[in-house]
Amino acid sequence: MAIAHVLRERGHDCAFYSGPRAARVVEGENFPFFPSDKTEEDAMYEFMFAPEQTRTVNWRSMLQFSGTIQRWLLGSIPQQVRDLERIRSEWRPDVIVTEQNMWAPMLVLREKYNIPVAVLGYISCMVPGPDAPPFGMGLPAPKNWYTRLLTRSVWTGTAPFRASYRRAANDIRQTYGLPPLQTSVLEFTGTMPLYLVMGTSEFDYERKDLPPSVHYVGACLWDKLRHENTSDWLQRLPKDQPWVHASEGTVHVVKPFVLSAAAQGLANLPMQVILTTGGNREPSELDLGPIAPNVTVVRWVSHTELLPHLDVMITTGGSATVQTTLRAGVPLIIVPTDWDKPDIARRVVETGAGIQLTPAQCTPQRLRAAVEQILGTPSFRQNARRMAEAFARYGGPQAAADLLEGLIRPVAA
Repeated sequence: MAIAHVLRERGHDCAFYSGPRAARVVEGENFPFFPSDKTEEDAMYEFMFAPEQTRTVNWRSMLQFSGTIQRWLLGSIPQQVRDLERIRSEWRPDVIVTEQNMWAPMLVLREKYNIPVAVLGYISCMVPGPDAPPFGMGLPAPKNWYTRLLTRSVWTGTAPFRASYRRAANDIRQTYGLPPLQTSVLEFTGTMPLYLVMGTSEFDYERKDLPPSVHYVGACLWDKLRHENTSDWLQRLPKDQPWVHASEGTVHVVKPFVLSAAAQGLANLPMQVILTTGGNREPSELDLGPIAPNVTVVRWVSHTELLPHLDVMITTGGSATVQTTLRAGVPLIIVPTDWDKPDIARRVVETGAGIQLTPAQCTPQRLRAAVEQILGTPSFRQNARRMAEAFARYGGPQAAADLLEGLIRPVAA
């Protein structure tokens, strides 16, 4: 959305293709919206946000999980192709920008219709290479003999999964008259004419192994104005104490264990604790235990107003929250739950800007100790500010728009 606003200001037309749930947001910003099939969206939401999925993937569950995610990523391609072919004939885009997990534009449409395709990645690049561990398990970067050996071992162990993805992708490509891939699917994504990463090289292990199509553009955050007035109660909080904020993101399918640990572990300490429950949960609905005088529980708070005063962010590791926090130079405690969050948490730890706790470790006592460690160790704040300086060096939505404009082919006279 942030990139689309910049492109529209420059005179370009932008439209969105997504699930019906996104219609209100997109149309509220006056962009054309093309909905995907509701059945497909419901199946995707059930898969992504089912309680049994909200856990870190491990070796024990890898086989079952790999098969499930393969069916999700590849099984949705025919529907995507049908939808996008219709959009192409009706709206005739010059460039398709695709989220990194929507594979139809990359695997089918680019070659079938000779249309430029740009990939949009969150925070890190998923194109594999020797400078980064396999994505999805929160593994450390291969910087010494042990981590390099670990990376090679995992790549070897996951080779059957990659081969299975490639075979399934080639079966799909064959139905559209396209030749088989000669690389893995993730390697193939790096052959697109443009791969935008909404993050920084410094946060992504400063990789030197990426194809020239990959460009880091920094945070591309869309700050939609809210009408709720939060400044009054924020202004009343004491400024002579540290401020700690805990959030579990916007989609909630499990008990609020992070908020509970923060409410109980940080109660009656010399700090101000702000807990947000999210847009779909009322504070009164959650059983967080007794709420101490130094703890404030609300549905939502403006990060624009909060972050300049914040000393510690506690989060499950969503990409937007982490980027917003690092851009403000605030250290984090991350309790990663699912999907890309373990990998994001690992990157935060390796930059020295925060601490990671597993969900099992997120007890009131351990969370309190982690907060006190960050408040008592200046290097966390120093490293967070170093990351803020790194984010400031990138152009954000304007840089992304510049690169996308380079894909537009000149109109023949």
